[in-house]
Amino acid sequence: MTETPDHMALRAFLKPYTAKSDARGTLSLAGTLIVYTGALSLGAVTAAQGQWGIALILVVILAFATVRLYVLQHDCGHYALFASRWMNDVAGYLLSIFSLTPYRVMQYNHNQHHAYLGNLDHRETTEVYTMTLAEWQAAHWSRRLWYRIYRNPVVMLSLGGIVTYFFAYRWPRNTRLVGVWGVFAHNLMLALYLALIWITLGGAGLLVWGVSAVIAGVIGVFLVYLQHNFEETYWDRKPDLDFRKATLTGSSSLDLGWLWDLGTGNIAYHDLHHFNPAIPSYNLRRCQNDVPDALKPHDVIRWPEAIRSFRLKLWDEETKRMVPFPELRASRMIAAG
Repeated sequence: MTETPDHMALRAFLKPYTAKSDARGTLSLAGTLIVYTGALSLGAVTAAQGQWGIALILVVILAFATVRLYVLQHDCGHYALFASRWMNDVAGYLLSIFSLTPYRVMQYNHNQHHAYLGNLDHRETTEVYTMTLAEWQAAHWSRRLWYRIYRNPVVMLSLGGIVTYFFAYRWPRNTRLVGVWGVFAHNLMLALYLALIWITLGGAGLLVWGVSAVIAGVIGVFLVYLQHNFEETYWDRKPDLDFRKATLTGSSSLDLGWLWDLGTGNIAYHDLHHFNPAIPSYNLRRCQNDVPDALKPHDVIRWPEAIRSFRLKLWDEETKRMVPFPELRASRMIAAG
């Protein structure tokens, strides 16, 4: 599909921001690991001493450090953190222990997500499944009930991360296709890492790690949901599907504050990332701030709209918008008709 002049202008503007720096990549990785290790160690010590207020603060810091490590691993999967390909792979494997995410399978599945973004015929590649309004109206009551539970924010944010990172990622989708032994090795290294925490920091260390991992899962699901689930996102079917429009219009730009960006590795600027995945996370915030208004695909989403977006459940193919569940009475009238 031929690029529009705006897309070509944006691609040209973004190119300088794709420059990788081994020094910056190393600094970002090492700095995050230092914060992670410090928060885990001090959190375990303060928890063992019964200083629960301080321990809780350290648990939250540890959770955000875990999210940052996941984002850095995600960068490695795009060969975007370091200039050297082998450095990205080595770091990607290392970070899988902290992110609970097998590197090669994550890389494969995430690239599939990029390839089929906005494609209604390939929703199996999305992190959060979305039904269309027409599918909802035609669905059996049991499927509607399942989908209501699945899309409930309380269930999604609490159980979503636990099910995904603690259980599903022990044998992720496409494991047989990508590499069984890599997943086995990952799970073994994760078990050894937890044993190391037990030996060095005791039960308090495992408690701090476990609670922080659950909180990191909540943050991760929150971000993953908002990256593509907002009112004016983009879905379509071939031959009308416009992939470049999907990368920009179908991906959000979240402005939730500098501190949030620091804790989540700038991954909130997801439209720029999908349009050009070669931009390292340490360049994304600067890139977002520098993009001329004329080239921005849509407005940023701030906290009020981000919270309201969790009301949106279905893609309406007629109005081209995400919409809430229909009123119960209207749904019954459609079913009766």
